[in-house]
Amino acid sequence: MLLYSYFRSSAAYRLRIALELKGLDYDYVAVNLLKSEQTEDYYRSLNPIGLVPALQLNSHEVLSQSVAILEWLEEQYPSPALLPTDAMARAKVRAFVNVIACDIHPICNLSVTHYLKSEFGADQNAVLDWYRRWMSRGFAALETLTTSSGSTFCVGDSVSLADVCLIPQLYNANRFGIELEPYPKLAAVNEHCLTLDAFQRAAPEQQPDCPEGDARAIDHRSERHRDGQ
Repeated sequence: MLLYSYFRSSAAYRLRIALELKGLDYDYVAVNLLKSEQTEDYYRSLNPIGLVPALQLNSHEVLSQSVAILEWLEEQYPSPALLPTDAMARAKVRAFVNVIACDIHPICNLSVTHYLKSEFGADQNAVLDWYRRWMSRGFAALETLTTSSGSTFCVGDSVSLADVCLIPQLYNANRFGIELEPYPKLAAVNEHCLTLDAFQRAAPEQQPDCPEGDARAIDHRSERHRDGQ
């Protein structure tokens, strides 16, 4: 499989986590969003919306939209499961995912930032205020939706798609100076998940297109099955 990704893209980050958790081999193809490579014809031929990620299968078919790909991975590679067996718990996980993918991410991404600056003359402070307002609203909802009593994971006692989607969003929040003190359950989940090997391997600083991480990035993909992740 080929994963078309940008190291800082939270949507691509979600897929990297899921691929790592399921122990699936993939090759990383960097798409530089800052250079608008996602708008070039070659990439739009793969993903007409011109966004990352895209996942090209060994059959050469291409999947797009991160949540759809996560669901496909869960159906195609059900072990380890990232959705609970109980129908109510699955609905709670999907609700959590949708707050991130449908309510936070669409208005807090690079395309929106560029539009705010180019069309409305927003300066960096205005952009930061925008991000903080909408992320904070979403995080307040996610804090309520976190059901784990010990806050080790978002829903229940095992890792799920809720955690897969939360950690990248919290990474973005940190970049924009959003404090997690008002959201102690989210902060606890974040702290725990970042100790897990799969989450560490999927982290932005470990990706080959991360400028800050070039010197310390490791070629871990051949080691994926070593620890059963």
